[in-house]
Amino acid sequence: MPLSPLLAKWLTQIGHDAVHASELGLATAPDRLILGRARQEQRTAITADLDYPQLLALSGGTEPSLILFRGGNWSDAAIIDRMQALLLSVTEEEIRSSIFVVESGRIRRRRLPVK
Repeated sequence: MPLSPLLAKWLTQIGHDAVHASELGLATAPDRLILGRARQEQRTAITADLDYPQLLALSGGTEPSLILFRGGNWSDAAIIDRMQALLLSVTEEEIRSSIFVVESGRIRRRRLPVK
């Protein structure tokens, strides 16, 4: 499930350098291409697509970091609420080289590379 551009807009409004894949002409691009662009630009990929963690694990890399929204259909308001909770609970350094799995009741972290 692709996430709404509203998340990127909200992140920009609170001071982050965020861009939605559609703004980069990547709306229908393969997941590998989107992850490659995120790696190249040193960004964190934020998605609800369950393929992303698997691609990162298979690559054996430590970049890009990933925030995965999991467990159902997320409204824009719910995504922003959980993203705000994540940003308040971890540092930028902790986000680097990590996969965060965001669910309605918890947030889990796994360091990259996945072994």
